[in-house]
Amino acid sequence: MKEVTVQELKKLIDTKADYQLIDVREEYEFDEVNINGELIPMGEVMDNVEKISKDKQVVVHCRSGKRSASVIQALENQHGFRNLYNLKGGILAYIDEIGL
Repeated sequence: MKEVTVQELKKLIDTKADYQLIDVREEYEFDEVNINGELIPMGEVMDNVEKISKDKQVVVHCRSGKRSASVIQALENQHGFRNLYNLKGGILAYIDEIGL
């Protein structure tokens, strides 16, 4: 599985790169803190596959990286995605290393 570090994500944000950021946490988690990703909770991803780009880099994140890894694996296996990257350490690592 491909991954990006929080520093690599920060660079994508700062350079206004053409990428998509998907947050697979629950709505209450997103409401507490978020980094402006598109919220598609883990349980709703398979019903919203059409919202996920196949044409550009897509970074998927959750709290620690476990749920997003599961989502990526399912999307790759069931829908043939090859452009998905897991945020290593999730939003916890982003807050810890980059801040908000």
